[in-house]
Amino acid sequence: MLLDLLPTRTAGAAENMAADFLLLQRYVDADRARFRHYDWRRPAFTFGFSQKIATVRTQIAVLAGSGEHEPFDLCRRPTGGGIVDHREDWTYALAIPRGHPLGDARAGDSYRAVHACLAAVLGTFGQSAVLKSCDDPATCADKPVPPGVCFTRAEPNDVVHVDSGVKIAGAAQKRSKRGLLFQGSIWKPALDPIDWPAFHDAFTAALAGLLEARATPVGSSGCDEDELMALTDQYASTEWIEVR
Repeated sequence: MLLDLLPTRTAGAAENMAADFLLLQRYVDADRARFRHYDWRRPAFTFGFSQKIATVRTQIAVLAGSGEHEPFDLCRRPTGGGIVDHREDWTYALAIPRGHPLGDARAGDSYRAVHACLAAVLGTFGQSAVLKSCDDPATCADKPVPPGVCFTRAEPNDVVHVDSGVKIAGAAQKRSKRGLLFQGSIWKPALDPIDWPAFHDAFTAALAGLLEARATPVGSSGCDEDELMALTDQYASTEWIEVR
């Protein structure tokens, strides 16, 4: 198994979501997983595939606060979950092919495995990160979070701060006949300062260990740019964003 490490790419919300989906759809072979960290061209929010657009707009107006009149990107994700505020997050996507044990695992098991890996790596960077467990009062108690932060509630197996219970990282997943797409977000304000390039290297090395894969930097995503642009146009369309 190889774990392809794609180059960081800065794009708008529709292109980022399209590129993530193509990670899942366009495997070179069944023995290749793919990882990418990416940046945002301008402030952005994404929301889960099944969410109602009216509810999303109401919630984002509250989350945006004083910045509600500033331009931002909005896009429906191909995965589930709720609204994610990408204005101050570290965003990544992992695609695992069908046939790999983690790609075929139950959703809760794959969610826990990737987040356990993430929490362990954050710990090596001096961050007090654990998984939220309903059996642990220290991490299950409802804790207030700063206003305007999208991570308002931690669910079981989210990554949270060990003392405050504030949510550090969450994710959304999608399974298809080709495998598993895991879209993750780390909320930077919940952490002490981090050397993010060093974190990228440590996190991908840990994921390679989890997958029993060899991490290999690659020069491009390997997907067709025309296909990416066509899917970007679809994800930017009113029909995609407001269909529900």
